[in-house]
This record gives sequence, structure tokens and C-alpha cells, in this order.
Amino acid sequence: MILSEVVQHRLCLNSQSQPKRNIPKFYSSRNVAYFSVLCLQLKSDLDKQDGNLKYILTGEGAGSIFIIDESNGKIYVTQKLDREKKAFYTLRAQAINRSTQLPVEPESEFIIKVRDVNDHEPQFLDGPYVATVPEMSPEGTSVTQVTATDGDDPSYGNSARLLYSLIQGQPYFSVEPKTGVIRMASQMDRETKDQYLVIIQAKDMVGQTGAFSATATVTINLSDINDNPPKFQQREYSLLTVVEVLRKFRSTVALLIFAEDSDIGENAAMNYFIEGDSSDVFDIITNNETQEGIILLKKRVDYESKRRYSIRAKVVNRYIDDRFLKEGPFEDKTIVKINVEDADEPPVFTLENYVMEIAEGAMTGSLVGVVTARDPDDDDCPVRYSIVHGMHLKRLFSINEHNGTIITTKPLDREIASWHNITVTATETRNAEKISEANVYIQVLDVNDHAPEFPKYYETFVCENAVSGQLIQSISAVDQDDSAEGHHFYFSLAQEATNNSHFTVKDNQGGVIHVAL
Repeated sequence: MILSEVVQHRLCLNSQSQPKRNIPKFYSSRNVAYFSVLCLQLKSDLDKQDGNLKYILTGEGAGSIFIIDESNGKIYVTQKLDREKKAFYTLRAQAINRSTQLPVEPESEFIIKVRDVNDHEPQFLDGPYVATVPEMSPEGTSVTQVTATDGDDPSYGNSARLLYSLIQGQPYFSVEPKTGVIRMASQMDRETKDQYLVIIQAKDMVGQTGAFSATATVTINLSDINDNPPKFQQREYSLLTVVEVLRKFRSTVALLIFAEDSDIGENAAMNYFIEGDSSDVFDIITNNETQEGIILLKKRVDYESKRRYSIRAKVVNRYIDDRFLKEGPFEDKTIVKINVEDADEPPVFTLENYVMEIAEGAMTGSLVGVVTARDPDDDDCPVRYSIVHGMHLKRLFSINEHNGTIITTKPLDREIASWHNITVTATETRNAEKISEANVYIQVLDVNDHAPEFPKYYETFVCENAVSGQLIQSISAVDQDDSAEGHHFYFSLAQEATNNSHFTVKDNQGGVIHVAL
């Protein structure tokens, strides 16, 4: 049996919006539906066109979707077909003798394939699209790829053949028409603009007239690279002031300087350095959170000694991209001029500790010594002296509040106390809060004002038959006075015992005597 394709038209349209002029209309006087479309015609070699043969159709959709004119074998489609629901139908046809109802040829099987028409719009299924690309990437750098799908048949015609184009994003980006790959069309600086919205269109039918299209928005962010050096806010810092540090110095924050970097994150990280500080007074560290340079004092500064300093500070990017080394050094320098501000310092004693001497027994008002303090500030404020600590010491010593002269208030006894420790203060007369202290150690020098003493009462016994010259007692003496060479005592018998010839004193030296018969 021969199957001849009669109609090369589209077989169906499932879109109600298609104009009716695209749907062929065929008319038949018998078994053909009013709006049926002729698909093909069956013809048996044994058909003599005498009406003796009858054509019958079975299989998928036979009698409903597809009908056959039993007299001539013409097959019609009676409904709109949707290729996306069913792409082909398997049918069987046979010619039989009308009289005998017997087949005149074996049954033939054939397939009707539904040809595609462009009835689906492209779709972007993976949106929204967000992509990131490093700033200053060269032209042609791939950013991302967008892909649209089309429900039409990709193997037939151009219904599912898509072309991509750029609706928004020129002149910064381009898109490959066949692949949807978005590329850089020029170098872009994140510091100028860090985000772009690109609109991509996908159009089927290879962009021909009557094609369907869809669009997708792609958000493209420029990531930062280190393409900018740090910059100080000022070429010269000239109004900075640091208060002079007093005598008890410890490292302290003096000043803050700041450099800006247009980059972000670690690309903006920087380190500060000091150059050209011949005095070695200052140091600098980096605050990693605020990216400030913290200038520290390494030594005390004294307004009266030096009032101005000039140092050179440098800032350098911590991480440098080798690709941009040719753009120049990623560093900057500035001059920092620092004025030392005078602080109201307390008076300063010429010595921290004074050692003085006075003879014991010196009369009241005797001079012990003089302490001296002066105000180191320019105005050289007068100072007032005083003695602090217990009342007992105040009864022994007094100080002239104007000139620092220390005198005794009563005679001193070395045997009661050989040393006296007092604390004197010097206070600014115009600012009582500015006060300093000094220690004064006073030694009381000894004079011979004590007679020797026997340390105990001696009671001696002697036998009646003791022989002459026999040692019967050793006697020693002590003296409360101080002698650098030691004490030398001379012993003798008391006057009332001088007429007693029974006892003698021997070895009268060394602080010990021997009494003998």
C-alpha cells in the first residue's frame, strides 16, 4: 500500500492566538469533518477506482483525531495537535473488498509525526542571576553564562534555536549570541561604580520576524582588587601638639594620623612607619580596626629642653597586587610637625634624697642643712617648703618655708636616736596641687657626754688562805657614747679602797681589769 503525503502544511496549532488564515480548510461531502485537514492519502495497487475497495484505519487516534475517507484512502486530522503533548501517532491501514470484507493486501503500519510550530516562548529558568567579576578585568573576560530553554522541537526548524542579545549593559558588557556567555567589553573601576544591571534577551526563530523572546536581568558586582595606594589626608600635619611628659614616663599615645585607601577589605590594609626621627622619641603602630596610625612617645619630652619635633611618616599597603606594581609605589609619605605643650610641672628638688649631719646636744635652732627645689616651668613659680609625717619629728625639726633651711627645735640625743628620717615637700605657691617630695636622712653625731658604767654589780669571794697575786675578779665597763676607735677605759680602786693594801689592779687596759691579792 502506498502512503502519499498530500499536505506539507503545519498539521496543528495549539495556540488560540494564531490567526485562522494559517489553518487550511478542506471540505468533504461525506466522511470528512467540516474543518478537517488532509494529512495524507492511502492507495492500494489493486484499487481500480471502481469503488470495490474500502479503506479502514486503526491505531492511535483513529476515528477521533484521524479519520479516513474509506472510498479513496484520504486521511484527515480533525483536531489541533500539540507536539509538546504527543509528538507522533502510530496508525495502521488496510484495504478490504467491500463484497467479501476480506483484505486485499496485508495491513500497513505508519507513523504520523506532528511537525513543530513556534508556539512556545523562551524561558530563563535559573534566575535571578548574580555574578561577580574582579574590577579592571581585561576585555573578553568571562563573567557568567545565562541559559534559556524553549519548549519547541530543537531538531526541527528554528522554533527552538535561540539567539542572545544585550538589551542593557553596553558598552561595558557583551554577550555571545549562541552561548549566552557574558563577557567584559571594557575595563571597569569598582571605585567608580561597583554594580551593574545587565538585561539579556533570548529570541527564538534565530531572531527572525514573528519570533518569541524573553529577558533576564543579571546583577554583576565588581569585586575589589588592590589598584589604589593609600593616601594621607594631608601633605603635612603642622598643628599637632603633645603635652610634655613629666618625670615618671611611660609609653603613651601622643597623636593619631590617618591615610585613606579607596580599596576595601584586605586590599585597604596598611602599615605605618616613621622615618627621619633622629631624636628617636616617637614610634608608630597601626590600628588594624580603624587603619589609623597611632604615634607613641618612646621617651619623655620636655618643653623646656625642646619645643618642636618634625618627623616623616610613611604608610604602605600590606598586600600588593603584582599586576599593578607598574602603576607606582603603593605607599605615601607625610611630614608630621609636633609642638610640645608646656605642662604645669611640680617643683623639682635638686636631690631625691638628702643626707645631713648634726652633733648631738646642739642647741635649739642649730642648722641641720638646706633643701632646694625649683619650678621647672618658664614662669619659675616660687615654692613653699614644709615637713610632713608625724608630729614627733616636727617637734625635733622645722623648715623655713621660703628657703628650705632645716633647723633643730630641741637638742638631739644620739643615744636615743642616731638617725632621723623626715620627708619635706615643695609646693608651688600659685598651684597647691603641684607638689613634690624629697627624703632627708639626718645623722646625729656623737659627743662624749656619758661616763663609763659598770654593766653589773660585782660581788667577789676569796679564800682566807689565798696567796698573793692570785686573780680574784675580772671587771669590764661600758659607755653609751660612740667611738670610732673603740672605748679606752682607765680603771683604779675607789678612793675609799686605796688604803687597803690587800688588793691590786692589774692589766688596766682594753676595757677589762683584773683584781688580784
